[in-house]
Amino acid sequence: MPTDQALRLAQEADLDLVEVAPTARPPVCKLMDYGKFKYENAQKAREARRNQTNVVIKEMKLRPKIDGHDYETKKGHVVRFLAAGDKVKITIMFRGREQHRPELGFRLLQRLSEDVAELGFVESSPKQDGRNMVMVLGPHRKKAEAKNQLRVEKEKEMADRAAEEAEDKAERTAANAGRSTVAKERGRSENLDPEIEA
Repeated sequence: MPTDQALRLAQEADLDLVEVAPTARPPVCKLMDYGKFKYENAQKAREARRNQTNVVIKEMKLRPKIDGHDYETKKGHVVRFLAAGDKVKITIMFRGREQHRPELGFRLLQRLSEDVAELGFVESSPKQDGRNMVMVLGPHRKKAEAKNQLRVEKEKEMADRAAEEAEDKAERTAANAGRSTVAKERGRSENLDPEIEA
């Protein structure tokens, strides 16, 4: 179809003539509302960005001779990271003579991976890297799932808190009403006392 005839058709239909495939022989054009087309593409791109997850690797550093309480604290951080859907890189740093005992670090990493087995799995097994030994733990569930679950838990907690506050308010109102009734009765009895004396 000649270009001027296609343009006339587009004007009659109150649409735009958009070239879809310029390299084809002959070039392919389409009648469409170009503004609406651009808007829908922008919406699709925004939705795709919203559903996209960024892989974040958190790092936790340990020493082979770590104390029990310190180990529990570090393990708590690892649990929190895995629960949030992030990967965790565990690094054990060796110093001096510790470098000749890599089995200490290996045992510590195995213990940690067993302790957090319900939240994550060993993505890359422990490897010696110069003075350090490195292991990567991956979460069992994706970050989007973890975010949704955290949001649901937070909403439930807020609803519970609102219900408790409403209950407390009702109790305070009932208590205040009881006090005012007692005060009125006391006032009446005080008013009656002078009459009895008279």
